[in-house]
Amino acid sequence: MLEREEKYNASRAMRQRFCQYVRLCLTLLVFFSGQADCSANMPVKWNQRYQTYIDTYRDLAIYEMLQYNIPASITLAQGLLESGAGNSTLSRKGNNHFGIKCHGWTGRTMHQDDDEEGECFRVYDSPFDSYEDHSLFLLRPRYKRLFSLRRTDYVGWAKGLKECGYATNPRYAQLLIDIIRCYNLNVLDKETRYDASNIRKAGAGKPQADMPKRFKHHTAQVRQHTVRMNNKNYYVVARRGDTFKSIAEEFDLSYRKIAGYNERRKDDVLSAGDIVYLEKKKKKADKAFKKTPHTVQPGESMYSIAQLYGIRLKSLYKKNRLTPDYELRVGDRLVVY
Repeated sequence: MLEREEKYNASRAMRQRFCQYVRLCLTLLVFFSGQADCSANMPVKWNQRYQTYIDTYRDLAIYEMLQYNIPASITLAQGLLESGAGNSTLSRKGNNHFGIKCHGWTGRTMHQDDDEEGECFRVYDSPFDSYEDHSLFLLRPRYKRLFSLRRTDYVGWAKGLKECGYATNPRYAQLLIDIIRCYNLNVLDKETRYDASNIRKAGAGKPQADMPKRFKHHTAQVRQHTVRMNNKNYYVVARRGDTFKSIAEEFDLSYRKIAGYNERRKDDVLSAGDIVYLEKKKKKADKAFKKTPHTVQPGESMYSIAQLYGIRLKSLYKKNRLTPDYELRVGDRLVVY
């Protein structure tokens, strides 16, 4: 009896070792097959540094996708390419993972050679702020047509970004596509959840601005929007489905007043990415722009520029001695202070 039991145990152990061996072989086969697919037919090759970056920021990219409908694969591929997988000077010293230049930026800046010497780049407090600002940057009118594409159409998004002028590299679109295919990032475009703990581990916690006293009785659990400050005024960025009424209810304010602060009608439809100020805007921009006029970019309007600097539309017209029927042109220089 004992002998039969020993033989049974020995046989069982042998079967377990054999199964472990088979699983190991299959794992290695899949791994090296993936490696071959990644590097054999494209210039992009798998490397651990890129994979570590993906593991670190994948949930942050998914979070942004669910908020703004920008494919997570595109966000990660751009982050990898623009930041050198988080090793560029801009990303290490300025938390700028997407190479976004100043262009009317009112926050901290740093200068670095790029297309020209000593160009101005945005500086962020955290990777979260960089990813969030990247999403808001793509919500500008210049990139509007991209949002008619399916979220899973990463090829269309990559080509569209290049066509809309995001980067000057003629191979920019193909580089994004190669990265996405190499690391199978397109599977993230179908995700419906993200791991908030992974976002916190990445040092990318979601900050909130200090609130004025009349907002403070609303707890952080109740608030759904990140509160930011521009030109000494608090604002939030609209998401899909937001209305002046829903935002007003969140902060216990009058939606008629909020619409008035933003020089809109109370029933106007908000678009994702719209800046919504919670207090009346100022008559002039921050003092930092006293000697820095705004150069009009494609897709901008007098209203979008007024919102960008947190100033009243009427004041912007007055400062530049323009009337509401003036047709704004790309390259126009506007006084904002």
